[in-house]
Amino acid sequence: MGHREDLLEGAKRCLLEKGFARTTARDIVKESGTNLASIGYHYGSKDALLAQAYVSLVEGMGDEFEEGEERITGAPGSLERFGQVWANIIATMREPGSLWRLSMEIVVMGDQLPEVREHLAQAQREAGRGLIPLLMGGREEDVPDEAVDSLGTFYITVMTGLIALWTFDPKTAPTAEELTEGLRRVIAAEARQG
Repeated sequence: MGHREDLLEGAKRCLLEKGFARTTARDIVKESGTNLASIGYHYGSKDALLAQAYVSLVEGMGDEFEEGEERITGAPGSLERFGQVWANIIATMREPGSLWRLSMEIVVMGDQLPEVREHLAQAQREAGRGLIPLLMGGREEDVPDEAVDSLGTFYITVMTGLIALWTFDPKTAPTAEELTEGLRRVIAAEARQG
């Protein structure tokens, strides 16, 4: 690996161990075996490097979700599939040192990170694009922007709420079954109205 990749890997380890606010440039240099100047040269700033490391960690989590797809037997768009996908996602929130706890820190720090906020907002939008085929079937590259703006935003909102609840109090955070039952009730109420 070159310095750029070493920095990214070191920053990912630091984020998971210390979080965004407590990670220093010196921590990253020590963890990556590089030097301080290489951070500016390759990424522009420590915060930009940490933002890229966070995005890389989230993309890795997305890969885990896709690998779990073979365990998903529900038809695309079905309540069964909805429950199975959220069960897989919630399972990743139960792990100690979860990436999702780091996500809450970054959400709270958003105003303090103006140089990386746009980068992270775009990553969030792409995460919504990635969740759509996971839940609805199809291919990520075929998801139109208008679906990302509606359905993708809905899924990211559910995800963000779950992260907050699982970070705050895992004992009372909803299960996939409870989420699915809630959605089932919304659909049933709509059917009665129509």
